[in-house]
Formats: sequence, structure tokens, C-alpha cells
Amino acid sequence: MVVGDVATAVEIIVLGAGPAGCSAALRAAQLGRDVVLVDPKPLGGYYLHESGLPTKLLLTAARRAWQIHHSKPIGLNVESYSLDFAAMQRWKAEMIAARRQTLEQQLDRHGVAVAQGKGWFINDAEMRVEGEYGALKFIFEQAVIATGVQPAPLDALPFDGEHILAPAQALNLNPLPPSIAIIGADYIAAELATLFTKLDVPTHLIIPAGHRLLAEFDPAAGQLIEAQLKQQGVEITFNATNLQAFIPKADKLVVSAGIEPDTAGLQLESAGVATDERGFIPVNDRMQTNRPHIYAAGDVTGGPPLAALAHKQGRIAAEAIAGRPVQYAPQAIPRVAWTDPEVASVGLTAAQAQALGYQIIAAQRSIDAGSNPLMFDSPDGLALIVAEQESQLLLGVTLVCPHAGELIGEAALAIEMGATLTDLAETIHPYSRLSHILPQAAEAYLE
Repeated sequence: MVVGDVATAVEIIVLGAGPAGCSAALRAAQLGRDVVLVDPKPLGGYYLHESGLPTKLLLTAARRAWQIHHSKPIGLNVESYSLDFAAMQRWKAEMIAARRQTLEQQLDRHGVAVAQGKGWFINDAEMRVEGEYGALKFIFEQAVIATGVQPAPLDALPFDGEHILAPAQALNLNPLPPSIAIIGADYIAAELATLFTKLDVPTHLIIPAGHRLLAEFDPAAGQLIEAQLKQQGVEITFNATNLQAFIPKADKLVVSAGIEPDTAGLQLESAGVATDERGFIPVNDRMQTNRPHIYAAGDVTGGPPLAALAHKQGRIAAEAIAGRPVQYAPQAIPRVAWTDPEVASVGLTAAQAQALGYQIIAAQRSIDAGSNPLMFDSPDGLALIVAEQESQLLLGVTLVCPHAGELIGEAALAIEMGATLTDLAETIHPYSRLSHILPQAAEAYLE
């Protein structure tokens, strides 16, 4: 008998063990369903091992190193400062392994079976999983596709793993390169530029023609971060056209040119699952594909590639399968760039609100690092608030300051709850804390 000839019946099979897949599997198991989670790679997916968490860990360490090295103004003279990047990489690996172990324990505690291997559809009711120890065959009632995305290369600059790197490969460099160049204009490029300059690596950020830095945020945020990166020592080239010309100009060249769905080999056509022109999987507000018993969640659906959204979509898919009256319809989706200072936004920018036909009011307040004792080691920042003119209903917030990623959660809640500028200004915040930035920005308009 050939291994895999005998099929195992399962209620739900989940393809992909990143934030969306693990969320879907855990929630479905909590609701009493029989679940198998399939992935050829370690649990946690691209976010845990290659993108979000590794970036945040290294940036946290790099910021700590930067602060230690620049702490004379507050009376800390560190004469024997040194940076052990190999130890930093070991710490990163240990933190990732601990998170993976926690995830494994959660899945095991809830009875989720894990099949490590590459899965693909035989038809719309059967799946084959091939791994190191052989092949398995499953008959499923429902499936959730949560295989995520992968970095998209440029035709002129294909990844070679040695000199031309994907962002994840740059995060695994050891030792640090003598110099590095980063091609891109998105938050990933900005974060990598921040990371390497804080690790004292000569860094060159190359923004391709037709792009602006941090275009996913308000233009004022991108302009401020450009200025701060330059002040931190990053060389920036704007409107670059001949990108290949930069190949010999740095020891390592990192390309951040967007993402593409990680669906190769899934044989979606065998299950009749439709994709769009980019290869992403369209879904409705219950995360169903064009085949009602097959769901998709996370980055593979083509929405903003955010771990928080992936987690939410995975949970909604599981609850929809269980027959619960759920719907994916977020009013406020926070975005964060881990630059220095951090950039965070939620809701609409002024330009987006006007394009949708809103009559708006826009309040902007500079954040003076010199007058805020909690920002003694930070550059100046800003707060931007967009509201509907007549009702003063809050439509969007952008923050550029330390801990902006934490503060933006309050703005997201305010938008979800239908708060106005007056609501924000009248809510008493601890003083003097960074959270006071939000009511101050609202007061800037109301005054």
C-alpha cells in the first residue's frame, strides 16, 4: 500500500500556520471542531520567522544600543561600549523560538493536529500533504487557505541570497556588512534603513522613480522620517531610475519591492478556487472564497499585509464556519512603521477623506521633544487629526513620535466608537505622558 492512499476525514483543514492560520485553527478548535493545521515550515509563518517579529526584535536591540551610545546628555558615560551582533542574533533566535514554543503549546492544548508538509488540493473535498516522512491524504468538510505572501523580486534585480537580498535575508545577516543599500519606499525599507544605521552600518536608501517614502501614510509623516533618517546618517537617493547601477555600490543590496501571494503549488484550480489578476484570493465579509466551503484569511486575500488583520480574519473564518453571525468590517485599521520616531496611523488621511467626498477639518500639532521630558532622546514629531467638518466626527489620526504604535490604539478605538474632536479633547489623560499628545492635537483645532 502506498503511503497516503488511505484518507483521513477531518472537519476543517487549515493551510498555513502564520497569524491567520493559527488564529483560525485555534478558534475552530475552541468551538469544538476537528482541525488539522498544515504547513511545511515551522509554526508561526512568515511573520514570526522572517518579517514582523524579527524586525521588531532587532530594532528594539538597535535602539537600546543607540541609546547607550548616545547617553552622555543624561549623565551616562559608557566608555567601553561595544556591539556584539552575533549575540544580538542569538537573542533574536531565542525569542522567536520561545514564541514558537508557546504557539505549539496553545495548539496542543486545544487539540489542533499539526501536519508538517506541503499541502495541495486534489479536488474541492480532498487534500494531499507531503512532508519529510511521507504523504497524507485528507477528506475535509471546510478548508481555510492562509498561506500568506512572499517578497516580490524586481525583474532587473532577482534575489540571489548573497549580494541581492530579500528583506528577510537582510535580517539574518551575520556578521554585519561593511555597507548596505536598500531599494524601496515602503515601511519595510524605512525600518531596515533605521535598523542598519543604528547599528553603525553605512546605509543608503534608494527610492525608485515614481515613489515617495512611506506613501501608505500622510505625506507629512514621510517627509519628517526622510529628514530624521538623513540626520541619523542615512544617505537617500530620490527618483532612482537605473536601479542596477547601485549593485556594485554596497556590500549588500536589499530589495523591498512589494509582495506576492504564496500560493504556488496549492493547485487552487483543482478545488475551483478563483484568484484575481495578481494571484490573490478574493473573499466576502465572512472570508468565503467563490467556493462557499473554502475560506481564505490573512495576506493571501490581498488586503493590507498586517498581522493584526490576519489574526482577525482567521478568527472570523473559524466563527463563520461554526455558523456564528460574524462579519469582517473594520472601521479603523492601524498601521505602524518602526522607524525613529515611530509612525502610526489609523483611519483616513486628509487626502483620502477629501477623495471620498468629506468636507474636512485637519488639525496638526508639532510634538516638541525639548519640552517633553519623556522624549529626551527622541527627535521632534507631529500629530495629525482629520475630522468631518460639520459633526467633528473623527476620521483619521497620524502620529510621528516615540511609542506611536502603542498610542494609535486609542485613536482606533475613538474612530470605532464614533468619537468627535471634543470627545478626544475633553478626555483627561495622565500628565505629562505621551498619551497627552492626542487631546492636545484635538485642542489645537478647537482653540
